[in-house]
Amino acid sequence: MSPALDRLPQRPFASVAAGRFRFVAVLAIVTAFYALCLHYADIDLERLWTGIPRLIAWAMRAWPPDFAELDLLLARALETLAIATIGTTIGAVIAVPACVLAARNLTPNSFLRTPARWVLNALRGIDSFVFALLFVAAVGLGPFAGVLGVALHSAGTIAKLWSEAIEAIEPGPIEAVAMTGATRTKIVVFAVLPDVLPSLTSIVLYVWEVNARASTVLGLVGAGGIGQELKNSVDLLLFPRVFAILIIILVMVTAIDQLSAWLRRRLV
Repeated sequence: MSPALDRLPQRPFASVAAGRFRFVAVLAIVTAFYALCLHYADIDLERLWTGIPRLIAWAMRAWPPDFAELDLLLARALETLAIATIGTTIGAVIAVPACVLAARNLTPNSFLRTPARWVLNALRGIDSFVFALLFVAAVGLGPFAGVLGVALHSAGTIAKLWSEAIEAIEPGPIEAVAMTGATRTKIVVFAVLPDVLPSLTSIVLYVWEVNARASTVLGLVGAGGIGQELKNSVDLLLFPRVFAILIIILVMVTAIDQLSAWLRRRLV
């Protein structure tokens, strides 16, 4: 054996064996997990194969798209955009104090920070679709229920991302302002915002972009928007109208995605 090879660190046999055992154990756990998921997901390729011709037949019946009620569909699309925009704005307003409580460098007291994070995790964990379903039962059908659903879910998401952005800033400016005896509000305004404002704005734009896509299906539970027209058309098997609605959704979501991406690039 060459002197160079002799100088290489030699791993003990027990360490190598333990590493292999951990790899095999992890592989077995992942395999068992996916086997369990496949069982409960009820994957059936035979049903997919027999359903494809039916799907193709529906697609052929959908051509050409029916834009006879274009004014109504556009109004519903604007309603969807309004739900996403107002819901995101309300969520951002709620997130302002919430992110301060959840940020470790602004709220070192764990008795305040931990419950705030629990609330944010709960808001993020419940989808806006589920919130909208609950608010439909509380305030009735219409876009208002969708706005409330989007607002609560967005508040949790925005506040969580904002708190992480705040925790990532350098501690120097915060400590300097705190040493002057400034209140927490002054610390946030003069030490935190100048550093993180572009990141916070980018996060809001991204959440708005996501909400614009998610809001297209809120109408399925009666929370307004173009999703309600989509559900009605599917129930009545009006496939040309379904195709027209899908085209409008695709154009709207693509335009919002491009606008949001452009604005976020300008903030960098």
